[in-house]
Amino acid sequence: CNKIAMLVGEDKPGIGGEPLHGQKLKPKYSVFPRGVGSDAPSWVAFDKQVLSFDAYFDEEVPEKNQELYRIRHCKIYFYLEDDTIQVVEPQVKNSGIPQGTLVRRHRIPLPPPNEDQFYTVDYFNINTDVIFYARRYKIVDCDQFTKNFLRKLGVRLNPPAYHPEDPYTRDRQKIADSMKPLRPYERFDTLRQFLEHDGHVLRFYCMWDDTESMFGDPRELILHYFLADDTIEVKEVIPINSGRDAIPLFLNRKKLPKYAPAGLYQPGAITDRTVLNVFGGLVGNKGRYILDNRKTGTVHPEFYKDSDLTIGAVINVWGRRVILCDCDEFTKEYYRTKYGIKDFTPIPFKAPPPPKIEKKFPPYTGFGSEEDSLCSCVSLLLQPPQKDFRKFMEKDRKGLESNVLRFLAKFITDNPIDKDRQFIISYFLSDDTVSVFETPQRNTGVLGGKFLERSRVKKPGQELFKSEISEYFKAQDLFVGAKVCFHGHNFLLVDADEYAFNYMEKHADEFPMANINLILNKLKALGEPSSREIKQIFAATDPEHTKVIEYNPFRNLIANVTGGKLSEHEIMTIGRYYSMRDEVETDINFLLAVAQEQLKKNNFENFGQLSATFVYNDREKCGLLPHEKCRTICKSFRLPLADDLLRTLLTMFEDSKEQVDYKKFVNGLNWRETPVPTFQTIKVPIKYEDDWSGQPPSLPVKRIKYLPLIEDVFGTEE
Repeated sequence: CNKIAMLVGEDKPGIGGEPLHGQKLKPKYSVFPRGVGSDAPSWVAFDKQVLSFDAYFDEEVPEKNQELYRIRHCKIYFYLEDDTIQVVEPQVKNSGIPQGTLVRRHRIPLPPPNEDQFYTVDYFNINTDVIFYARRYKIVDCDQFTKNFLRKLGVRLNPPAYHPEDPYTRDRQKIADSMKPLRPYERFDTLRQFLEHDGHVLRFYCMWDDTESMFGDPRELILHYFLADDTIEVKEVIPINSGRDAIPLFLNRKKLPKYAPAGLYQPGAITDRTVLNVFGGLVGNKGRYILDNRKTGTVHPEFYKDSDLTIGAVINVWGRRVILCDCDEFTKEYYRTKYGIKDFTPIPFKAPPPPKIEKKFPPYTGFGSEEDSLCSCVSLLLQPPQKDFRKFMEKDRKGLESNVLRFLAKFITDNPIDKDRQFIISYFLSDDTVSVFETPQRNTGVLGGKFLERSRVKKPGQELFKSEISEYFKAQDLFVGAKVCFHGHNFLLVDADEYAFNYMEKHADEFPMANINLILNKLKALGEPSSREIKQIFAATDPEHTKVIEYNPFRNLIANVTGGKLSEHEIMTIGRYYSMRDEVETDINFLLAVAQEQLKKNNFENFGQLSATFVYNDREKCGLLPHEKCRTICKSFRLPLADDLLRTLLTMFEDSKEQVDYKKFVNGLNWRETPVPTFQTIKVPIKYEDDWSGQPPSLPVKRIKYLPLIEDVFGTEE
């Protein structure tokens, strides 16, 4: 009115949008009665809930003589969450028409004249018609969920309607059924056997004696029996350098007949089904065929089964007699479980191996090293000798772990000039090399320095030009008291550094001279007859009953008791094991000074992040962390400190519960903010293993506790 848009029609509301008196508004969506529970919207309450109806519709076929109409069955899905509808037709094989989704999911309007409204749940019931876009669908039934839901809504369900059958589909099914035999016939059901035994294979070790043929010999075979389909394959084990072609299979996988070869059969003799021609070409050139239930003339070949395969059995592999000699563990368990067979004694079928021809190498020529000359005789392609790289990586120097054994040695000679000369023999565990260094001495007339270049040293008394590799000095040949000869120079090892003693005692299984258990057993065997006299000698050596004696009297006493059968190194090992060492108090300022000096040289200043990491790992915020946890954090920051020094520093800051005060630890290492001023006044210089000059160690063995030694060797004292 007056060019102003106005809402007109039956749905026009009154003032404020309220319906007028007597006006009934049509619902736009399905209205469900309120139930017990939360008042949730329909798209939440009915999520993934769908009503399913069975329906069909008629379709005319005007251009085909075989059918005038077609009945197509379909499914109608009604989605409760949004009142959408979907129509789906199940696909039929070879139908020739497009099937699947006929109406996509959406809200479908009612047929005219109510096209302004949409289908709701109230329009659906069994044995009723619905019209979707001018196509009439007949609802004949629904599923159980749909029936229960409609009953809850108060809908009275109609009885199910009749399902009509498509006449053309029925005729096609008759034609398809007529092509199959109506009488019962055998059924080849191999699926169950395949599902139960798929991947299960029996393995037999066989032998085929082919010595009767020209140039024949025994052939070793492996037979595989597949339980899934009763097939057999045979593989041949071809020896090395046998001259035979390396074929993949001796017999392809197939069923193995028992009586083969049996000659050739006529075409069609071996078939699954026998066909009889009843009226062949008599009536209008049309034949009539039926299946022969009797299987007249059918050949039934026998094939090998698992029951025919046992150890000792002889099978026919297409005219070749193969003996089953042995089987694997799975095959034994299979026959033990299924057939109760317990005897699986194998039949020896392998020929004894030929005698191994010993390789003889020519003698050493003198050119190059012996290993290098030997490599030229091993292979045609010359290769350098292989070194023990793993040993090199394990025994190479790592931080303060030098892996070098150093001994103090003297010449074995009557020459007064050479008698007082001292040498340091260094044995490198990484490559078994030896170097000799002479310590300089004043007013001797002999210049000190390098005496022997680092190299491997052969043991004396060996032939030079021989086929075998010469023997070289090993770490076990060097110990205190040993006499060695390096290139004609005889040395007597009189002492060793502390690292050598500790290393040999730590690896006592490799060094018998440092194995305290072997030494005590040896001492017990030597002194058992005179154990009482030995106890009296020890008691006489200690008149004041202090239970300790000095090392020199102890050494002389052990040497006299054993008659010189214990080496000097073994006596020193006993003394070190039962020694009374003075407790040396470690100065924490000295250790911090050494650590700060190392950190300063490596320019390490990341103390703030190190402290933050300690705080982050302290979950309880108590300022304490376990020893190993602190060590792991320091290793993650690549702290340039030796492992022994790091462990000692962490021990200094531990409490009684082995918890480290990491704040004090980091402050002690921080050379920027808290430098240690006492580093310049330290009187004890730092000693490294490389600076050892053959002098006695800083903590020598001075006093020996002899009572524990007597108890361990001769038993408890009376």
